[in-house]
Amino acid sequence: MAKEKELSPKKALDDIQDPEEIIIRKKEEVEDYTEDAPEVDNLPKNKISNASIPVDQFDWEAFEKESVYDTDKSIIEDQYVQTLNKVIENEIVEGTVTALNKREVIVNIGFKSEGVISINEFRYNPELAVGDKVDVYVETAEDRKGQLILSHKKARSLRSWDRINEAYDKDEIVKGYIKCRTKGGMIVDIFGIEAFLPGSQIDVKPIRDYDIYVDKTMEFKIVKINHEYRNVVVSHKALIEAELEAQKADIIGKLEKGQILEGTVKNITSYGVFVDLGGVDGLIHITDLSWGRINHPEEIVQLDQKINVVILDFDDTKKRIALGLKQLTPHPWDSLGDDITVGTVVKGRVVVMADYGAFVEVQPGVEGLIHVTEISWSSHLRSAQDFLKVGQEVDAVVLTIDKEERKMSLGIKQLKPDPWASITEKYPVDSRHTAVVRNFTNFGIFVELEEGVEGLVHISDLSWSRKVKHPAEFTSIGENLEVVVLEVDQENRRLRLGHKQLEENPWEVFETVFTPGSVHEGTITNFVDKGATVTLPYGIECFVGQKNLVKEDGSAVALEEKLPFRVLEFNKNSRRIIISHTRTWEQESKKEPAVREKAESEAESTQKAVKKLKANLEKTTLGDISELAALKSEMEQNAADAD
Repeated sequence: MAKEKELSPKKALDDIQDPEEIIIRKKEEVEDYTEDAPEVDNLPKNKISNASIPVDQFDWEAFEKESVYDTDKSIIEDQYVQTLNKVIENEIVEGTVTALNKREVIVNIGFKSEGVISINEFRYNPELAVGDKVDVYVETAEDRKGQLILSHKKARSLRSWDRINEAYDKDEIVKGYIKCRTKGGMIVDIFGIEAFLPGSQIDVKPIRDYDIYVDKTMEFKIVKINHEYRNVVVSHKALIEAELEAQKADIIGKLEKGQILEGTVKNITSYGVFVDLGGVDGLIHITDLSWGRINHPEEIVQLDQKINVVILDFDDTKKRIALGLKQLTPHPWDSLGDDITVGTVVKGRVVVMADYGAFVEVQPGVEGLIHVTEISWSSHLRSAQDFLKVGQEVDAVVLTIDKEERKMSLGIKQLKPDPWASITEKYPVDSRHTAVVRNFTNFGIFVELEEGVEGLVHISDLSWSRKVKHPAEFTSIGENLEVVVLEVDQENRRLRLGHKQLEENPWEVFETVFTPGSVHEGTITNFVDKGATVTLPYGIECFVGQKNLVKEDGSAVALEEKLPFRVLEFNKNSRRIIISHTRTWEQESKKEPAVREKAESEAESTQKAVKKLKANLEKTTLGDISELAALKSEMEQNAADAD
């Protein structure tokens, strides 16, 4: 008998949780057993298999080559195998958790050895305990080290799709592990398959921090399955809603219009506030938060704030509840004092801008409209944005007020004197001023002398000599323009102005210079349809037709070419001069034929007169002879002068 081995006190095997420590402990027990076994040297060979051999005397190489104990080994193996479950690799079997720690789980499937599985494969189930039944996938019954290799993750993956479809069909509640956050929601591990949890389906309340749900295990309901792409959508909100439906029906059944309830601000949007009334939500529209105008509900309420609200309306079918907050206070128009009447000057803040005017808040909830025509005395209408902006503090005069209709019109220009009241004293006829060009029309320019005082400069009053087709050729909007007052119409608030009148009328002088028949040098400045524009001395522009541009040599006129022109007609009233270059050379060539034609015409007239005279002489009496003789001598003298 071998010397007894001194052993330190050991813990019971059932108390050991570390799998590695369990394996080491079992190995030590085997060594202890073999050290205490009887000597086997003198045993018969055919009985050696029934004896124990010390570990240090066992021939492991012969055992691996299967060259020892050949006679009884197969018998022993058969007997041993009959005590074990049959394990087939690559199949799913059910096992029992025998031990677990922070890193690994020991699973017994009734085989000769237990399998070790990483605890990460069970993170979806934090309540896993010793004795629980789990499905495992047999990867290898015995590896090179004799270890059984199992996988719970693979077993779940192979069976998960069937289980998910079964849970969906039976409307079961399943547990899932939230792995991570993704766009629009979370990724949840359900039976080893990644499912999508939309952010709106996490809770009935809006979620502001998704990260707090990561690494948590929660219950879910499978709400949608896409078999083609094997996509799964789950919801935790559906479980909560199912419980709240009964509460909602009970609450809505007790609601009445005008009822005041206490609620908690659940969500704030740009268009209103959602309030939790204790299991059912209601909406306060932004227009029902305050009697005054607000830009965003956050100016009135905050998240999780407890407020009192009044029931405005509700729909049993759609389960919609309209709430109000401002209705809990009196309407500001009802408490408006008698001190605000027509003509009262009030101070307010611009809250809304429009092209036609601005809304000014005189008191919280009491607004008045300043129409664009009441902003300035100017008759040239512009947008209200040119004068005011949102948030601006202004003083205004109350023009009209109707407390029943809750309407008020205001004016700003009334705070300043009407410039047209003293227009004739400030802008008398023939007075000269500097104005600002405000607008163009086809017939003239509108200029502003001061705010509220505008006048028209007709296109014909822009220049004495230049023909202006459009005001844009003469000036630009925003520029200063010197003008003279030509006419004042105070009743109709109109001023007729002129620019050319700043200088004397040069056409009085032009009448003595550009006399008909006179020749002047002109420059071709522009070609237009059927002719060209010619500039004469003193900057006078004239239109010359094609027939009056013909040169003596037949060549065409060129731009900027200087040529002589003969004045054919001068009209001072219409400021028009008709000129021709062709007449300058045609006049000389036609001069001699014209004189000869005139002489022949006069001779022919004389001969006709003489013949008529002779005929008359034959019919005259003696009393007419002396008178006829005088006529004859006169006719003959005229004939002689013609020769």
